[in-house]
Amino acid sequence: MAENKNAQQPAINIEISEEVAEGVYSNLAIISHSNAEFVVDFIRMMPNVPKAKVKSRIILTPQHAKRLLYALKDNVQKYEMQFGKIEESDQPVPPMNFGTPTAQA
Repeated sequence: MAENKNAQQPAINIEISEEVAEGVYSNLAIISHSNAEFVVDFIRMMPNVPKAKVKSRIILTPQHAKRLLYALKDNVQKYEMQFGKIEESDQPVPPMNFGTPTAQA
């Protein structure tokens, strides 16, 4: 028997603690991946401070990473329709040093 794709899925009750609801400010994200997962590190960089810390790390399956991509795109479009175009900064991304050797070809 074929599934009805129009069938309504049950609602999910999502709870959030006060601590998580406060959020974590990030002004840089670094994304890496393997064949099984995407890792998104959210970083807070402070002006004139040469060191930055990862404040939060999210690990996603490739399928969830793609859903996140679509959801972000949809939300950016809705934001720009309501508030106007988001201007992209001309500032270069700072060089990042993870203490690993420089890759050579």
